[in-house]
Amino acid sequence: MKLLAIDTSAEACSAALLLGGAVHERFEVQPQRQSELILPMMDALLAAAGLRIGDLDALAFARGPGSFTGVRIATGVAQGTAYAVDLPVVAVSTLAALAQGHLRETGHPRVLVAADARMGEIYWAACEADGTGVMRVVGEERVCAAAGIALPPGGGWDAVGSAWAVCGDALAARLGDRLRHVGSAVHCRAQDVAAIAAAEVVAGRAVPAASALPVYLRDQVAWTKARPPHSPAPN
Repeated sequence: MKLLAIDTSAEACSAALLLGGAVHERFEVQPQRQSELILPMMDALLAAAGLRIGDLDALAFARGPGSFTGVRIATGVAQGTAYAVDLPVVAVSTLAALAQGHLRETGHPRVLVAADARMGEIYWAACEADGTGVMRVVGEERVCAAAGIALPPGGGWDAVGSAWAVCGDALAARLGDRLRHVGSAVHCRAQDVAAIAAAEVVAGRAVPAASALPVYLRDQVAWTKARPPHSPAPN
């Protein structure tokens, strides 16, 4: 499989090219520079592999929740690039990708993701690995106060995400003995978006570019579904 994945959903910016069983990634933590970095990252990965966008099997992006501007950048780039060459697209949960990164680093299959959503709230999801080693959200993704998180079933959960540095004490008090360990991962990475997206492509769940939409969770944020934004496509 040849799949290109991108993430600009928070402070980090990354792109990853999955070729068969190998993955090549460009990753930088550069707040507010994602729009200038992401296309050159994509170009560089494709050029190094001797590929063009049209040679890919699919394109994937981290669809949120996350920074409103960051999620829109990834959505626009993915839609515009894929639309130009009629590529199928996979929109991957940013929270599931964070959990996938923890699974990749530690092998632990039960992960609680809490990302700082500002305004006293967090983006929250419980994720578990399926039989193929792909993280899936258990229940629903939510935006809520730390004290209002839905308690996951059973114990043995690890935790990742930027909100643990902001309101970790409140989260730990709410979770009690369900919490096993708080990990260090705070950034979504495109290589983990690619891992989840590859499984979606195999399962036949990739969609046309216009149907790959962002997820913001906050009700007051509206996304107008019109024609796909025509962002410049890498050569």
